[in-house]
Amino acid sequence: MCSVPPLGGLTPEQFLTEYWHKKPLLIRKAVTDVGPPVGFEGLAELALRDDVESRLIENRGGHWHLERGPFRPSRFRRLPESDWTLLVQSVNHHLPHIDALLWRFNFVPYARLDDLMISYAPPGGTVGPHFDSYDVFLLQVGGRKRWQISAQKDERFLENEPIRVLQDFQVEEEYILEEGDMLYLPPKYAHYGVALEPGMTYSIGFRAPTAQELTTQFLVYLQDRICMEGRYSDPDLALTGTPAAIETPMVEQVASMLDRIVWDRDTVGDFLGHYLTEPKAHVFYDAPDDPMDEATFEDVVHTAGLVLDPKSQILYLGETVFCNGERLNVPSQDVVQWQQFANARRLAAGPVSEEMLDTLYEGYLSGYWHEPSDVA
Repeated sequence: MCSVPPLGGLTPEQFLTEYWHKKPLLIRKAVTDVGPPVGFEGLAELALRDDVESRLIENRGGHWHLERGPFRPSRFRRLPESDWTLLVQSVNHHLPHIDALLWRFNFVPYARLDDLMISYAPPGGTVGPHFDSYDVFLLQVGGRKRWQISAQKDERFLENEPIRVLQDFQVEEEYILEEGDMLYLPPKYAHYGVALEPGMTYSIGFRAPTAQELTTQFLVYLQDRICMEGRYSDPDLALTGTPAAIETPMVEQVASMLDRIVWDRDTVGDFLGHYLTEPKAHVFYDAPDDPMDEATFEDVVHTAGLVLDPKSQILYLGETVFCNGERLNVPSQDVVQWQQFANARRLAAGPVSEEMLDTLYEGYLSGYWHEPSDVA
């Protein structure tokens, strides 16, 4: 599959300067080589699994209905001919050609690139007018879909509905997307897609965690790493006539304890390395059924190299390398090879140090990477 960024006649630099986070962009025939279409049957099969996030959205009688997977096969046999949408997250984790498509968007840092979701809808299928809080590319695969978009500031949603649907959507522009057409939308740009024919939308989404999420996860990170000495004490405690009161000396002593919690940019960087590579809760790695011994594995590394499992992520901060929520022990002489592995998501064939081989073999046994033939 071609690795050229799917931006029409724009270079990545032009796109990032003129459109990213700023304004929508419609690209006709952006991607015409998506590989084998997944189709409803393929999505439905994934939606049966408990390691896959999936949703089914219907509009019945003017009200929205949301169901979450895993589903039973019988559920799909009861679907009407129109007005529903099946959505499956992270299809790139399960189909190699979809994974290859996702990484064509690598002109955006991996720390921001999230997943490729596929939605299938028959005529009338929609999830209603809404907006996302992150950048998204919407690629039409099969059929036709009408997209209406708006830069409106009114962000009120319908009450008592299971999904976020805008109360008052004001159409500003309208497009009909056909096979291979793609629409880019910056965060909070309202959009409303309705299938005109049976087809799929491949949604390439980007991570944009809220300040609350980052703060919460950072505090969890600190909790696992802080070891505070001492214990609360009050040897000079005086008799009080108000025993239910929290006295000022207690507040001051606890505040003094908490003042000893400190962090710096190195701490924040280490947190981000762990947080941004941490697999989502539903992700599980497939260890090899019949693992190679270390000598055979070394031959594979030398002659064929390795490829990252689609569920794996390697990021680095300077010479510090993180993989799947862990900081790797990487000697300085191996840093460049690990960085190349992270950037290309493929380790070129050739010799590696004994230390790197040990780490690679452990990761292989955990299912973090494979020999190239295993994911072809």
